[in-house]
Amino acid sequence: MRRDHGPVVPVMLPGDVPAWLVVGYRELHQVTADPLLFPRDSGLWNQWDTLPEDWPLRPMIGQRMPSVYYTVGAEHQRHLRMVNPALEGVEHVELRGWCEEMADRLIDGFCGRGEAELVAEYAKPLPVLALARIFGFPDAEGPALTRTMSDLADGGPEALDAYREFVGLMYKLVADKQAVPGDDVASRMLAHPEPFTDDEYALDLTALTAAGHLPTADWIGNSVRLMLTDDRFSASLTGGRHSVAEAMNEVLWEDTPTQILAGRWAARDTWLAGRHIGAGDMLLLGLAGANLDPKVHLDGYGGADGRGDGFRNGNSAHFSFSHGEFQCPFAAREIAEIIARSGIEVLLDRLPDVELSVPVDSLTRRPSAFLRGMTELPVHFSPAPPVGGRP
Repeated sequence: MRRDHGPVVPVMLPGDVPAWLVVGYRELHQVTADPLLFPRDSGLWNQWDTLPEDWPLRPMIGQRMPSVYYTVGAEHQRHLRMVNPALEGVEHVELRGWCEEMADRLIDGFCGRGEAELVAEYAKPLPVLALARIFGFPDAEGPALTRTMSDLADGGPEALDAYREFVGLMYKLVADKQAVPGDDVASRMLAHPEPFTDDEYALDLTALTAAGHLPTADWIGNSVRLMLTDDRFSASLTGGRHSVAEAMNEVLWEDTPTQILAGRWAARDTWLAGRHIGAGDMLLLGLAGANLDPKVHLDGYGGADGRGDGFRNGNSAHFSFSHGEFQCPFAAREIAEIIARSGIEVLLDRLPDVELSVPVDSLTRRPSAFLRGMTELPVHFSPAPPVGGRP
C-alpha cells in the first residue's frame, strides 16, 4: 500500500464503503495531534445514510453515546476527569501480586498435562480476571465475565447475547458499588464529584474493560509467540528476564495487537499528504503501518539493514496506544503492561522448557484487519505440579 499509494491510502470497507487508511508515521501524528480538524466524532461521517442496518462494522465504528470512547470536546474531557484518577488509583505492587496469583491459578489448571493451548487457557482469561479485580467485581463473577468477553472476542453467533450480558454485568457493578463502595476503579468513578448518570458509568466501564481485554491478551500471546520462535529473545527462556520487556516492546512495534483504529473524521475539506480529504470523510488510523514506516523503522533498530539486533533500547515512540487527545490513558497502559508482563514472567518461571507444539508457519491469526492476535498457541512442556494459587 505504501509503495503504490503513499502514506494516505484510499481503501474500501465491506459494502464498498470508502475511507482513508493513514499508514505514514508523520501523517498519523498530524491526524492524531489535531482533534479540531480530525475529531473522533463519527456523527460527522458522510456515509451513514448509505449504510444498511446490518453493516458488519457498525459496532466497531460506533455512534455517538455518552461514553469516554465516543464523546468529543468538553464532554470527552469531563469523562476523562472521572476515568483517569480512578485508573491512577490502582496500586501497582498490589496489581502485580494479584496477576501473579491469577496466573498461577490458571497454570495450575494445565501444568500437569504437559501441554496447553495458551490463547484460550491463559492469554485471554488472565486480563479479564485482573480487570475484574481492579474494577471491583467479586472474584466469583470473574468466570462469567471471562466467558462473555471470550464470546465477544470470537465474534461468533453468541456475540450479540454476550454483549448484552456484558453490559448487564456493568450495570450490576454500578448498582453494587453505589450500595457498598470499595477500593476499586468503579467506586472511585462513582465518588467523582461531577455528576454522571448510571448509563454513563456503565458505558465507561464497558469501554474500559473492552479496550483492556483483547489488546492485552494479544500482547501476551504475540510476545510469547515471539519469544518461542525468535532466537533474538531466547535468553528469556534460559533464566534471563531482561528480554521479556524487550520482546513486549518489540511486539508493540512489529506485531501490535491493535493494527487499525476507526477512526477520525474530517471536520472540513482539507489536504493530507497530497490527498484531498472531504468534509466527513473517515480516516482509519493505521497504527501498524505507521510503526513500520521506513522513515522511522530503520532508526528504531539503529542498524543500516533495518534489523540490527532487534532491541530498541527502550524506544517506545510507537503508535500502539494511539496518540493525542484520544490516546489510551497512561494509567491504562501501565495496567496493561503489568498484567501482560506478570503473565509472561510467571509462565516462563513455571514452565521454563515450554515450546511450540506445531511448526511456526502453521500458526494462524484471527481474520481481522483491525486486531492482530493468534487464534491458537499450542505448546508442550515437562509436566509440573500445581503450586496451589491462593484462594
